[in-house]
Amino acid sequence: MQVPVDSLQVPKKVVELPKPVVDKLAQRRDSAFSRFPLFFTLMAAFGLVATTDGFTRLISKVPLLANNPYITLAVGLVALLITGTLYRKL
Repeated sequence: MQVPVDSLQVPKKVVELPKPVVDKLAQRRDSAFSRFPLFFTLMAAFGLVATTDGFTRLISKVPLLANNPYITLAVGLVALLITGTLYRKL
């Protein structure tokens, strides 16, 4: 079920920013990444590793999932299928 954008009640000033403001924000964002590419890359890598480690530790605390890797694999695949299906429907 798709919700029309008009019914979301988003303030128009947030949705429709003037082009000069959007251009200035995009330029500032791009210049920060171009000045510190290693920092942003390391932060993204840290976020990925921390998330993976957190999931691993959570799974190891659930006895059913920790003792049965096939169940863990099946639950993970089902979660990916469900989220992929939902994503395509949006």
